[in-house]
Amino acid sequence: MAAPPRLHRVLLKLSGESLAERGASGVDPAVVAGIAEQIARVCRLGVQIAIVVGGGNLLRGAPFAERGTNRATADHMGMLATAINALALQDGLERCGVETRAMSAIAIDEVMEPYIRRRALRHLERGRVVILAAGTGNPYFTTDTAAALRATELGVDAVLKATKVDGVYTADPRTDPSAQRIERATFREVLARDLGVMDRTAFTLCMENDMPIMVFDMFVPGNMERAVKGEPIGTWVVGEDGRGA
Repeated sequence: MAAPPRLHRVLLKLSGESLAERGASGVDPAVVAGIAEQIARVCRLGVQIAIVVGGGNLLRGAPFAERGTNRATADHMGMLATAINALALQDGLERCGVETRAMSAIAIDEVMEPYIRRRALRHLERGRVVILAAGTGNPYFTTDTAAALRATELGVDAVLKATKVDGVYTADPRTDPSAQRIERATFREVLARDLGVMDRTAFTLCMENDMPIMVFDMFVPGNMERAVKGEPIGTWVVGEDGRGA
């Protein structure tokens, strides 16, 4: 018999780049299908899943602002990019037989619901995967910050930060062969060592609300299942009391 999930409600943070072929931009339907299948397998374990997806595969607001675009305008362009990704992920999940709801922090009612916390909670309780687009709905905030905010609002057990590496390292393993993966660290240790798990606003929000973060490699098949079952993969970032480890 399969081991029951250890985490019962999670927020999965996906970068926009995770929906593209490695090294490319845009949205690759085959890549989306692979991610959707991994999420669907976790959903079938009875885990409630909310997802915040970025838009970096299509457009990042900050670089546009650096080239002269008004920052608020650039960030709203980025929010619309996340909505495109949310719709692609929704389609992939529904092709896997998973009931979903896409919700946006800005009004685009023709294609997805507005984000309302109590409504999102109801969808989760009914076993629907909730895909959260448009970040916080405000310029100057990253989708990491949106993930931390929504995780806190929705009372999840942990933020699962999906990356292309298998956790947090003492140094950049691409340039430092002596770098070692950290299996567990406290929020204060991460800050003291400047390990860059999330941007500081997002990270501080998680720390202040004792919201555990797991950093793991989404592109190893089965890793998301292992994460919710509490298997020793990736890196846990936890409070001083060890919650989430």
